[in-house]
Amino acid sequence: MAHKVAIIMGSDSDLPIVEPALDILKEFGIEHALRVISAHRSPQVAHDFAINAESCGFEVIIAVAGGAAHLGGVIASMTPLPVIGVPAPTNLAGGLDSLLSIVQMPSGVPVATMAVGEAGARNAAVLAAQIIGVSDPKVRQAVKDYKRSLAEKVAKKDAGLSSRGSVGF
Repeated sequence: MAHKVAIIMGSDSDLPIVEPALDILKEFGIEHALRVISAHRSPQVAHDFAINAESCGFEVIIAVAGGAAHLGGVIASMTPLPVIGVPAPTNLAGGLDSLLSIVQMPSGVPVATMAVGEAGARNAAVLAAQIIGVSDPKVRQAVKDYKRSLAEKVAKKDAGLSSRGSVGF
């Protein structure tokens, strides 16, 4: 089976942010590849990756970057595939700089932008699965099961409050 999701990071220091996304993709049974590609330090590699991603069998690209965070936009400008941007936290502004860089794309070059950090990476993996699930019933069912498990966890937490004397309504 070809890799369906590519996760690219501007730096290997982004790996701790990406690990929750890798876990979710594995849970959904989605093949994926992981690379370090920099829009600024390896622009030719970014270019080659973007123009070849579709022919390599990818269906969705997740791009994690911090600071100027141009990786997702550069890739999105050269591929017809959906690109999901995950802003990495920074020392400068906690990741707000990354978020604004990713979300402010020019017309015609969309990058679906997630929250800063690990929560954003998790959501990027779920969104990638939802995109793939449009044409893959097995993945769609895995997403349904995942969302059902989230609801069950909330119900258990809610039920646990009764031991603290709370009254339901």
